[in-house]
Amino acid sequence: MKYKGREHSTNVEDRRGTSSGAPRVGGGIGCGTLIFILALFFLFGGGANFFQSGGGSGQVTKQQRTNTRTATNNQQRSNDELGDFVKVTLRDTEEVWNKIFREELSANYREPVLVLFNNSVRSACGMASARTGPFYCPADRKLYVDLVFYNELKNKFKAPGDFAMAYVIAHEVGHHVQNLLGITDQVQSQRNRISKTAYNDLSVRLELQADFLAGVWAKRANQMFGSLEQGDLEEAIRAAHAIGDDHIQLQSQGYVIPGSFTHGTSAQRKRWFMLGYETGDIAQGDTFNTNRL
Repeated sequence: MKYKGREHSTNVEDRRGTSSGAPRVGGGIGCGTLIFILALFFLFGGGANFFQSGGGSGQVTKQQRTNTRTATNNQQRSNDELGDFVKVTLRDTEEVWNKIFREELSANYREPVLVLFNNSVRSACGMASARTGPFYCPADRKLYVDLVFYNELKNKFKAPGDFAMAYVIAHEVGHHVQNLLGITDQVQSQRNRISKTAYNDLSVRLELQADFLAGVWAKRANQMFGSLEQGDLEEAIRAAHAIGDDHIQLQSQGYVIPGSFTHGTSAQRKRWFMLGYETGDIAQGDTFNTNRL
C-alpha cells in the first residue's frame, strides 16, 4: 500500500511507553509484563538462551550493551514506521466513510480515535492485553492496537504485508460504522434473550459484516487515492484466512468446534471481504438476512 508522504490522521492517541494508559512511575515489573516478555523470548526462539546466558558472573559487556541499544533503536524505528502506516490507513478510512455517510446515508460520520499501546491498555470496555489483539470498544468509540500484532500476523499467522495490517484496521473501523448505525446495539441487546449458540451466530454475522465493510473501504480507497499496490489484496485475503475461527482452532487445538465460532470461518471471512471489495456497495453487506454466510 502506498502510504509514505501521505496525510496522517490526527485522531490518534499514542499511549506507547505508558502503563495501562497512565504515565509510568517508579516500581518494578508487573506479572503481566513478565509473562509478555517471556512469551516474546519463546516466540522468537530465544527462550533457552535467555535462561542459560546468565550463569556466569552476571556482568554485561560493552558489546552486549551496544547490541541491546542497536536492537532497541531498530525496533523503535520499525514501530515508528508502522505507526505512520497505521495513521495513514486511519486517515484513508476517515476520508472514505465521511464520503459514504454524507453522500449515501445523509448522515455525519463521527470519526473514531485509534489508541496505540504497549502490552496492556485500559478502555471503557475494561482492561485488555496485547494478546487480545486489535479491538474496537463501542463504549468509548475507540480502536485499540498494539503494533506487536503486526509481527504476529507475519510470524504466527503467516500473513505478512502492510495491507494485511490495513485490513485489520479497516475491520475494526467497520465495527465503528456498525456502532454508529445502531447495528452493534441491536446484536448486543439479544445476548440474554437467546441461546449461546444463537448469539454466537449473530456475533459471526456482525464480524463478517465488518469484513465486508473493510472490503468496501479497500475498493473506495483505491478509487479515491490509487493506494493499492500489486499483491495488496492477496495480503488481506491471507490475513482473513489466517484469523478465521476454524483455522485458529485447528492450529491451537487440532480440531474444530463450529458451534463455538464467533468470527466466522476462513472461507466466510474471505468471501465477505471480497464481496465488499468487488461491489464497493454498502447495500450488499446485509449478513443478517441471508442463509449463506
